[in-house]
Amino acid sequence: MPRQQASNARSDQSGFTLIETIAAFAIGSVVILAAAALLHNVAFSFDRGANRVANGERLAVAAERLATDIGSAAFVLQKTSAGAAAAFSGTPTRMVFISLEGADAGPQRDGQPPGQEVVSLTAEPSGDATQIVRRRAPWPGPRTPFDAVPLKDDVVLLEGTFDAAFSFGRQASDGTLSWVDSWSGERTLPRLVKLTLRDRATGGDLLGGAEFTIRADAPSLCAAADADFECLSGTAQNAQSRKAPAPQDQAPSQGTSP
Repeated sequence: MPRQQASNARSDQSGFTLIETIAAFAIGSVVILAAAALLHNVAFSFDRGANRVANGERLAVAAERLATDIGSAAFVLQKTSAGAAAAFSGTPTRMVFISLEGADAGPQRDGQPPGQEVVSLTAEPSGDATQIVRRRAPWPGPRTPFDAVPLKDDVVLLEGTFDAAFSFGRQASDGTLSWVDSWSGERTLPRLVKLTLRDRATGGDLLGGAEFTIRADAPSLCAAADADFECLSGTAQNAQSRKAPAPQDQAPSQGTSP
């Protein structure tokens, strides 16, 4: 009898109690929650780093596209009510100019010279974000005002929660540079163009004050061998077209000899 009672006592003491089971579940839950939080932080940090890299790449590509477009602005003079003016218009949110068609496409096929196109770069709202949009269209020629050409082929170069503004650098004869927020009806092109992208959250400039240089500083007419200062005023015409054709030498008459 005592032997049977001892066996029953050992049997009652085997296994886990309810308190031990609850404690095990609690410890397991803490471990699972800690592991989940760690994985979430790692994934969040990875995504944030990947987004930063992607945003940096997009910003670099957009800056390269802007540098190509702005740098290829052509010095084209058009007649206005106030006289000849460069075909360039700029405001804090939009700039329009004439550029070589496909300025970044390299040499033209079949030796054909590139045409010209009207290009606009615009900072415009898109919901809570801001977009930098590029538009273009072929330029029909000097008889058509460049700012009257309907533009198409919209391309969003950059989009984000920033405030954008263009400004234009004017270089004086002594080499000093001043900045203005508009450029219209001028006889020259701006020397530099700056696009400020101010992050709304941090206030920092995403482009770091980058300045884009316009390579042209005179009309193509000034490249002629006999060009003078009048080529800058827009009053001079192509020197070759102004010259009367040289008289052709008269061929000797085929008369009969005496």
